[in-house]
Amino acid sequence: MKLLSMFLMIAVNAGTGPVAFAAPPASAVMLTGDPVVMRLSKDEFRIVFGIEGRSCRQGCNGSVRYRVNWKASDGTSRSEQKEVNYTVSPDAARTIAVDRQYLDTAEGAHTVDIVNVKVNTITRRD
Repeated sequence: MKLLSMFLMIAVNAGTGPVAFAAPPASAVMLTGDPVVMRLSKDEFRIVFGIEGRSCRQGCNGSVRYRVNWKASDGTSRSEQKEVNYTVSPDAARTIAVDRQYLDTAEGAHTVDIVNVKVNTITRRD
C-alpha cells in the first residue's frame, strides 16, 4: 500500500493529472509470491513457483519463463533462461510448478549459489 501511495504522490507532484492503474485481466494467472529455491546438493536445486489460478474455473495450463542468475565457487557467473509448465486443475484455486535444475560448469565440481530468480512471463493456454 505504501508503494502505491508513493507512486500516486509522484504522479500528482509531477503534474500529470489523474493516474489510472490498469488491473490485470480477469483471465490472468499470477504468482502467489516469490519463487522458492531449495538446494538439494552442491549444484542441484528445485525452484518452486506458486500459481494463483482462481481465474481458471474450467482448469488451465501454461508456462512460467524465468531467468536464473547463479555463481560457482570458482567465480564463474552465469545467467540462464528457463521455462517450466504448470497445470491448474478444475475447481482448484492454485497450484505449484517445480523446476529441477543442475547448475554447474563441470558436473558437480563446484558449489553453486543461486544469486536470484526473476520471472519474465507467465503464459496461459486453456
